[in-house]
Amino acid sequence: MITAAAPFLMFQGRCEEALTFYAEAVPGARIAALDKTPDGKVAMARLSIAGLEIMANDSPPVHDFDFTPSTSTFLTVDRPEDVDALAAALGEGGKALMPPNDYGFSRRFGWVQDRFGVSWQINAA
Repeated sequence: MITAAAPFLMFQGRCEEALTFYAEAVPGARIAALDKTPDGKVAMARLSIAGLEIMANDSPPVHDFDFTPSTSTFLTVDRPEDVDALAAALGEGGKALMPPNDYGFSRRFGWVQDRFGVSWQINAA
């Protein structure tokens, strides 16, 4: 029987840096757990955002793949200006896939890929 499910992010040596960045950039986000290997890499970590637990680590084997925008974390915010603020914070050093704007399906929506390659969609409810 399945007892839990969570998205999982595999980094190539930058996991702790990324999770620290997310905890600073996203209001209310926090690193819930972070265990390291003897060589200082992240063996397993959990980031908590608005009740969502995202698991992450520094992948021991090097892979030929990286993050893709086709999978993203979707953040819902109260105010349109929060879309702009989060898109600016998370997009710093990354790129805007859809800059914050009114696209007709939302009061305000933005989609960014952060400096680590992780995608975030931000929507004003």
